[in-house]
Amino acid sequence: MPPNVRKEGGYLRIRPSGEGLTLEQEELRGVSRTVAEIEWLLLILVLLYLTFGGPADEDRPAISAALFFYAAVILGFHYANFYKTESRWKIAIETWLMVLFITWVVWYTDKLASPLLNVYLLVIITSALTLGKLVTLWEMVLVGACFVLLGNNSSAGELFSLSYVGRLAAQLAPMILVAYVTTMFSADIRYGLNKAMRLSEVDELTGVYNRRGFAMTVDRLFAQAIRYNRSVSILMIDLDRLKPLNDSYGHETGDRMLKLVAKCIQDELRQTDVVARYGGDEFVALLPETPRIGALDVASRIRLAVAGTPLNLGDRSVITSVSIGVATYPEDGRSLDSLLVHADRAMYVEKHETHSEPAGPVA
Repeated sequence: MPPNVRKEGGYLRIRPSGEGLTLEQEELRGVSRTVAEIEWLLLILVLLYLTFGGPADEDRPAISAALFFYAAVILGFHYANFYKTESRWKIAIETWLMVLFITWVVWYTDKLASPLLNVYLLVIITSALTLGKLVTLWEMVLVGACFVLLGNNSSAGELFSLSYVGRLAAQLAPMILVAYVTTMFSADIRYGLNKAMRLSEVDELTGVYNRRGFAMTVDRLFAQAIRYNRSVSILMIDLDRLKPLNDSYGHETGDRMLKLVAKCIQDELRQTDVVARYGGDEFVALLPETPRIGALDVASRIRLAVAGTPLNLGDRSVITSVSIGVATYPEDGRSLDSLLVHADRAMYVEKHETHSEPAGPVA
């Protein structure tokens, strides 16, 4: 369950925006941690080379200064709280600074003959894992430009010679291959995760959102309603007498009835409305930009649609009904929690007052 959603007293509780993080923000936080680890790895590699290896004595101060400033950059980006929210722009800037740091170090460690030349791969891997194909392509262009800069070419004509282009392509080929393979793996992993996330947010039986999917969607919509002081309504919809239906005709028929009711609800809603299966025989719908009178009209249409759509069982048809409770912001509550409670109570009042007949065959 998302960090801004919790169960309490049988209800779905959603914290206001700002108290919890969205899934995208959580993903970016994880990505940022990975980037920080790659940056520290780069810093350690250069430090080890400086300690045990081999730059000339006159080049050591320049490399030491670069280490100091790059460590300050890492601390500033990840630990000094300069950025209160993560973003892909921040990660892109970090990769550019990584390229600058590597180029500086490679310049002072024998340029294209430097044993640290391959650490450019860390930039490519970071970009491929976090920023996608297009940004990775531009990162490759930037790295290629750095290779040209480090090449000490004597004339512009040499840059366009066939032999030089061939050598440059050969030097960049491993990085291009790593970029291609990593972006492919990253895309496949992201596709699989998105598909799994989608499945985890949708009710398998009815095809509408489940509680988790509903929570992730309505949190943003309700926050907008509060920000712009616009009406938003909640419908709590309960299928009447599902247990007698299951007892009389079997659970498969009950499942078919749930799918039929879900379709009836969806057919009466707009594309901007959100419907979810809230429990076993209970549905919830959020209607943005909808005052109470409009929500009552939608509820009436749903009742008529369900009552007028019998379930065909071959030699007979079965009808049912729904009880619906309505709650509207801000009249019935100023938080999503209070609206859910109000709509739930209103739904049970209607159910007990109307005394719906058990589902049965149509003559």
